[in-house]
Amino acid sequence: MSASAGAPRRPWEWDETEWRRHVGRVRAGRALKPASWPGGARCAVALSFDPDHETIPLRDNQVMPGKLSQGEYGARVGVPRILRLLERHAVPATFFMPAVSALLRPEEARGYVDAGHEVALHGWIHERTMELEYKHERDLAFRSADALERITGRRPVGIRTPSWDFSEHTLDITRELGLEYDSSLMADDEPYELLAHAEPTGVVEIPPEWIRDDAAYLNMDRYSAVRPYTPPRELIPLWRDEFDAARAEGGLFQLTMHPHVIGHRSRIVVLAELLDHIGARGDVWYATHAQVARYVWREATGNGTPG
Repeated sequence: MSASAGAPRRPWEWDETEWRRHVGRVRAGRALKPASWPGGARCAVALSFDPDHETIPLRDNQVMPGKLSQGEYGARVGVPRILRLLERHAVPATFFMPAVSALLRPEEARGYVDAGHEVALHGWIHERTMELEYKHERDLAFRSADALERITGRRPVGIRTPSWDFSEHTLDITRELGLEYDSSLMADDEPYELLAHAEPTGVVEIPPEWIRDDAAYLNMDRYSAVRPYTPPRELIPLWRDEFDAARAEGGLFQLTMHPHVIGHRSRIVVLAELLDHIGARGDVWYATHAQVARYVWREATGNGTPG
């Protein structure tokens, strides 16, 4: 039966123009994998952390102390453990921080910058981007950028959308903000330029993947089927293989973690052993996401700043 008059057409009722329009809205453009990495390194390593803290339960209107305390653990215990480990290995990282997390703990956000790390956009309150109207998504993005700049003293140059949600307006807002890179889309293992309706945008994509995300394996929600079925140490061979393959290909190894997930005693050892494995190779370039984006863009275009 056809859709009733005035109702949206179902996907099998779309004509070719419509499905091509959806597919072509945001696509992967030219590959930006460089011929070599700084200092002759065989591989680039870009670690990232999303200090969501209390924002996810707050977003879902879960305001009782129990759920909020799980996020508080990330800030109170997980972050210090992570920072000590990064300092021990002399590894810079990117912290994609919701603005509300930074407003709750401005000293934490400033501490990332003071320690040589990058702070980038990750929404206002970890909102579900694809559920927002354009005006609300834009307003929250600009408010978030302003808040992080006010707190850290540096304007963010990159974004990771909350939960990697990417609406039909996200790329336009990213460009209006003047951001250099995004880290939300998954069309490649290596950096690439984003296209908008087949037109180059100058925005670099640093692609994440659920395979390289701790929450996909270790999250817990007592009211749903989400359970940490993967023993933490099983992540070591998985992520080690991802790194080894990236190194063999001369590419990028990118990893996404969360202080309230990876920061527990039995889990921080996963990251510690992984860093020991990477460090033993001695031929990697540790970089923030912004450093990777600028380097690959400069190598591809001769210009130092994407966007």
